Amino acid sequence: MTIKVVYVTGCLGFIGYHVAKSCLDKGWYVRGIDSGTYAANWNLLEDLKKYKKFVFENKDINDLDILYECDYIINTAAETHVDNSIASSDVFLKSNVNGVHHLLKLVKQNYKFKMPVFLHFSTDEVYGDIESGSHKESDLLKPSNPYSATKAAADMLVTAFARTYGIPYVIVRPTNNYGIGQYTEKFIPHTIKYLSLGKLAPLHNSGTPKRTWLYAGDTASAIVTIIENGVKNEIFNISGNAELQNITVAEKIIKLMDLPGDTQQYLDFSVSRPGQDVRYAIDDSKLKSLGWEPKADFDIELAKIVEYYRNNFIW
Repeated sequence: MTIKVVYVTGCLGFIGYHVAKSCLDKGWYVRGIDSGTYAANWNLLEDLKKYKKFVFENKDINDLDILYECDYIINTAAETHVDNSIASSDVFLKSNVNGVHHLLKLVKQNYKFKMPVFLHFSTDEVYGDIESGSHKESDLLKPSNPYSATKAAADMLVTAFARTYGIPYVIVRPTNNYGIGQYTEKFIPHTIKYLSLGKLAPLHNSGTPKRTWLYAGDTASAIVTIIENGVKNEIFNISGNAELQNITVAEKIIKLMDLPGDTQQYLDFSVSRPGQDVRYAIDDSKLKSLGWEPKADFDIELAKIVEYYRNNFIW
């Protein structure tokens, strides 16, 4: 069995942690990189340090000056919250575009040698919304907000560097991730926090937008599947198995919290997001042909999340 050596950028973020842990569980060497932004969870570092094959570097991806020899650079480092990008997009350009550009330049320095595979985390949002059907990897990118625009720009940088310099790459575009430990600005923990405090949970655009939910552990297993199959120079959609309107998810949370009466009395319908996407949906048959399937049951995992936060306040 060949042991991989991988970088995981953004290893203290929600998805980055799951990816790093899955790689370590395979017996691979992992060098974790994280700048420690507001969304970083430093409690996760102690868990990762339990693995003898893990090394941590507290650094912004824009400030990395060297890449040690490795097989993969798995880039999960990013600013990801749409509302934040609408309020101010500068930091999104710095991380999601300039950061990716800097990593690609580091890989390019190994032009005459064996370059690592640049495995870049994108998002299903780069396609824009779709009212019916689903997007394939070859579809036109039509991002609707500053966040998804920066991710689409990064995708194009990756494929351009691959064409010009021969950098081997994989781009993955997952749907909405969820699970215990996600930063509180995201929809599920944000809703739980507000309800726990006796506040109305904000619901954009009356809760009508549809999203497909993907358990973070399933996302990580998809990455391991891609690496173990040795696939290069490809783009893969990663879809969860639960497509739901946001209001449906909120009502499920309210019921799991045993709040009495009409569920809608606990929701704030006054908020709206500029440029809101009505529905995301992607076709991930290409990834499934490698033998991957999402395994988590949304209702079971959601119940675990609610139960966890009954005993642990979300800061």
